[in-house]
Amino acid sequence: MSAGPRFLTLADVAEVLNTSLAQVTALVRRGELRALKLGGRGQWRVETSELEAFIERMYAETQQQLRQAATGEPGDTAGATTGESLGGAEGRP
Repeated sequence: MSAGPRFLTLADVAEVLNTSLAQVTALVRRGELRALKLGGRGQWRVETSELEAFIERMYAETQQQLRQAATGEPGDTAGATTGESLGGAEGRP
């Protein structure tokens, strides 16, 4: 018996991440979340293992940002904008 489907729609991913479909679409288009396009209509699907890997990367980036902030180290702020942009892309196509 399977725990769940192997592939998720972008709407499913948005629900798992508790964010908008627009944000998930932006993550895919920027290459931050790996997905594949199927068929002539170009339906996007994200493999559950890719979603889990993305979540783990986000945890690791967040931990690194917290360590840098605690020690006052200058660091790459690109990861910080990823979290901040979760609200910023909502409502955009």
